[in-house]
Parts: sequence; C-alpha cells; structure tokens
Amino acid sequence: MIRTAHLKDVHSTPRGRVLVSGASIAGPTLAYWLTRYGYAVTVVERAAAVRSGGYPVDVRGTALEVVRRMGILPRLRDAHIDLRRLTFLDGNGGEVASVHPHAVTGGAGGRDLEVRRGDLTAALHLAVRDDVEFLFNDSVDTLVQSGDGVDVTFRGGGQRTFDLVLGADGTHSRTRELVFGPEEQFHRYLGYCFAVFPMRNTFGLSHETVMWNTPGRAAALYAVGEDDELHAFLNFARPEPPSDVFANPQAQRDLVAAVFADAGWEVPGMLAAMHEADDVFFDGVSQIRMPRWHRGRVALAGDAAYAPSFLTGQGSSLALVGAYMLAGSVASRDLTTGLAAYEDGTREFVAANQGLASESGATLFPTTAQALEQRNDRLRKLGTTPSAEPRPARSALTLPDFVPMRPAADTRY
Repeated sequence: MIRTAHLKDVHSTPRGRVLVSGASIAGPTLAYWLTRYGYAVTVVERAAAVRSGGYPVDVRGTALEVVRRMGILPRLRDAHIDLRRLTFLDGNGGEVASVHPHAVTGGAGGRDLEVRRGDLTAALHLAVRDDVEFLFNDSVDTLVQSGDGVDVTFRGGGQRTFDLVLGADGTHSRTRELVFGPEEQFHRYLGYCFAVFPMRNTFGLSHETVMWNTPGRAAALYAVGEDDELHAFLNFARPEPPSDVFANPQAQRDLVAAVFADAGWEVPGMLAAMHEADDVFFDGVSQIRMPRWHRGRVALAGDAAYAPSFLTGQGSSLALVGAYMLAGSVASRDLTTGLAAYEDGTREFVAANQGLASESGATLFPTTAQALEQRNDRLRKLGTTPSAEPRPARSALTLPDFVPMRPAADTRY
C-alpha cells in the first residue's frame, strides 16, 4: 500500500469520516466537495498512482458547471483536444462523408471539452491532493455496516471504521458487489464489443478520426494531436456478451482477430498492432442500471452506479455531476434524507443521458447493410459544418447550490 496525505490531521474535522473507493473521476470530485463541506475524506485506489494516459473523454453540458465551480475549467480548456474532422469510409476504404464531429455527436462548439482522460484525472487530483488522504495500491476487501458506521477491511491488511463509504470504482465496482450483489443483475449489455489500443500514427492524421464500417463492424483511427501515436479502435456487434473471454487477454485478442480476419482498409495493420500492444482494453458495450444507488451508509456514484457506455459520450460528465449531487445532498441534510435526495435529484438526468446510447449506436455502428446505407445517406447530407444542436439531455439538470448543515455536537449520523 502506498499512503499519501498532505494534511496535518486528515481526521480533524467534525463532520464525519468518509471513505471513497476509486481515484479516477467521480472519486476525486466527491473528495473535493466533501472536504469543503467539512468531512475528513480518505480515497483508496487499487492502482499505484493516479492513472495517466487513456483515450479522450468529453466534458459537456451540466458537467462544465461542475468543473467551473471546482476551479479547474481553465486548465481543462488549455488541454482541449479540438477534434476537427470525422471521416467515414465504406468497406472498400472509399470516403462516404467528412463532417465536423459535432454534426454527429451533437456537441456544442466553443463550450464542450474533449480532453485526454489523464489530463482530467490529473486536474482533479491536483485540486484535492493537499486536503485528502490517498491510499494507493490498495482496495476495499470487506464492508460490514452497523448503526454507527461501516467497518472496512482493506486488501493491504488495514482496518478502519467510517461514517460513510462511497463507491466510485467503475463499471465493475467491488463496492457495488459487496453491498448490492453480483454485477449481472445490474449489467445491461448493448450488443457490441470493442477493443482500443495505441499504435503508431503513420497515416499523417491530426486532430481527426477516420472510421471504416461494414455491417456490424467498425474500425477507427483516432489522432488527438500532432504526435506520432494514435488510438486504434475495433468494434463489432455480437448478440450475446462473450463472457468466456473477459478474463483472458489472449482470448480477447484472438476473438477480435477472428471477427476482423477478412477486413480490408487498414484493419490488417491494426490487428498486427493490437497483437504487439502492451495496453489493450477490451470490454462489452454496456450500461449499469440500478433501482437504488444507496444502502445504509454506502452509496455509489459514476460508472459504479450508472455507467452509460461510451456510446453516449457522457460517462465522465455523469461522474462529475453525480459526485457533485451526492456530496452536496449528504452535506445539506441528515444522512438518510440526503442519500434519498441524491437519487431523487439525479436519476432523471442519468436516465436521459443513458438513453442517448441507442441513437449513437445506430449512427456509428449500423449492424445491417440497409441500416448502413441509410446512415451513409444521412451523413452525405450533413455537410462539413458543426450545425447539430447540442443534445438537451446533457444540460437537463441545473446544479443546485448546497448549504451544508451545521455539525452537531455528536458527530454520529
């Protein structure tokens, strides 16, 4: 376990002790707001440090107000990628249409941000690192709730008691599994699998994406800047999730290679790069849908509670907004009422954004020849200007201004 803390006493505040599991996006956002509301926060993260790199993510709509209130909006604007062109190709590699990305994604030019995931996580960590205890290279092993708190045993061997435990540990959340049960009951598979990995940019691409499609298959090269590396992306339709390969990296690569074995364009080179890459991320395209996001003194935020899938482009934004709503709702009310208010105030926003997946899937990954031709006809009519209106769902929640309760003499909830 690697322990970092820059406070004289991280447990000196009277509001209560909170454990946050996960140091990616929702976790540091929770920590930021909870410390400002007077809580002592510990963040546990199984990785050895804040993760750098990763594919680009979007910050849009209501989430922009969250990062503005956190004071990190200028830094993120400096890191904005500014993707300028999205080119679609047919099965032979011929150009179908070249459009501005916002024309397809419904982005708001001049407002929405697209940044490398590592730039967002670094900005969030910088905002909280002096006020929060971080336990890196560790994770939650067991949770036992009582009326007075949550007894936590860590994989590294430590034991502590917290007033509140918040799971921000991703789609395959350990916190969710411990408190709510197996992932299968909340997992909604959307009919696709994908692999993403780095490869050399030998194509002269800059600030653009090129996507090749045949029915049920897509391959994309995504160049976020001027450097010599890009993100390669392979997506394919599959009626049932390939559960037998999720725990086997070699089986994942073998499956992708088999699906794309006869593909043209640059796909053979992409497959070769995938087999050589050290960092290949493979998963099914899915969402997490839960009837409740809290139980007792444990609550979930971000992908652990409501992963929307990359099809929506809203995973990071939901994590930011949900974390803000959870921290403020708990701080401004007693625990039971606050957790209920978090769900009441956030659930409609989450549902609206999860609903974006079906539209995006049909646009980016048509599964039949007819659907692909209809998609291509629509693309040819879009033109090159970013004329699409922003998706209303992304700004459907107006952030409240939370007023923290005064701490009582007895700090127990």
